[in-house]
Amino acid sequence: MNKKKSGPDPEQYGISREFQHWEGDPAEDWIGPFFFRMEDESPITAFRIRSEHCNAHGTLHGGIMMAFADYTLCLGANRGSNAESVVTVTCNNEFVAPAADGELVEGRGDVMKRGRSLVFLRSTLAVGKRVILVSSGVVKLIKP
Repeated sequence: MNKKKSGPDPEQYGISREFQHWEGDPAEDWIGPFFFRMEDESPITAFRIRSEHCNAHGTLHGGIMMAFADYTLCLGANRGSNAESVVTVTCNNEFVAPAADGELVEGRGDVMKRGRSLVFLRSTLAVGKRVILVSSGVVKLIKP
């Protein structure tokens, strides 16, 4: 079951209502808010850049990009479900291009290999067709 209860409305941020808010992570709410939907077992994530997300150059801060990439990886590991908790073991990022205030960043996470307790993933963040960050990571599944 996906966490869909309350929280920010994606439409307030110009994001389609097919996206939902992940409940329960105050850090992501403070940074974001971030939204997601699942396409089979791959998360599609969305985030609208606001001025408070930008660095001194007026572009999306790298730390925010990395946090959003991690969010995307973790949703791929847990399949968008709250049935299992996850923690990031590694998250490697390559910055490709900047993004500006007001732009919509979308992510996609893809599982490369799923083991019993570790999931190996890749994600790409883009504004439209312009890739801004590529990421790979390992996420550990925490059994309840």
